[in-house]
This record gives sequence, C-alpha cells and structure tokens, in this order.
Amino acid sequence: MKLIIAIVHDDDAAVLTEALNRQGYGVTKMCSSGGFLRSGNTTLLCGVEEDRLEGALELIKSKSSGRKQYVDPAVFSPTAGAQGATPTIPIEVSLGGATVFVLDVDRFYKF
Repeated sequence: MKLIIAIVHDDDAAVLTEALNRQGYGVTKMCSSGGFLRSGNTTLLCGVEEDRLEGALELIKSKSSGRKQYVDPAVFSPTAGAQGATPTIPIEVSLGGATVFVLDVDRFYKF
C-alpha cells in the first residue's frame, strides 16, 4: 500500500477530490498554506493499493492546473509594507500544479 500526499492549489482541490472519489479513491483533505506568496493550498492524503497508484497520479496531474499570476515583488522583501517604499513593477510567477509525495505504508488500519 502507498500513501499519496498531494499539495494542490485551493482552486483545484474540489475538482480533484471529486474526481478521485468518482474513481473509488478515498481522500482526506487538510487545509494548508504555502510559504511562497502565502497562498492557500490544500493537502490531500490518499491511501492506494500499489496497482492503483499510477491511476491516482494521472488524475492528480490532470486536475491540478498550472497558472500564471502577476505579483508585487515587494511581497518577497523583508521590508514589505514599509511606508515610503518605492512602487515596483509586478512580476509574473507560476502557480498551481501539484507537489506529490508517495510513501510506503507498513500498516493500515480502519477502525
């Protein structure tokens, strides 16, 4: 058995969870926030048998869309929000997609 830990953008979480459930995968959803841009993320935990692992990973990949967003570079500065700071030009960053960890599970219990 494997444990999938998938960290996805909040915008993708509901569609992904629904798609996994439709295919018979059980999912536990946890709210989380990322360090980059301090944006909202959702962490999904999904226990799968090894022969169903690739199917789950394909679903995660297909339902976790990447996107571009413009942000003020001041959010990366330790002096962000300081009064009198000079205006800056927004920069384009990539968001979304999924960060996925797959772990071996020694034991699984459902009580």
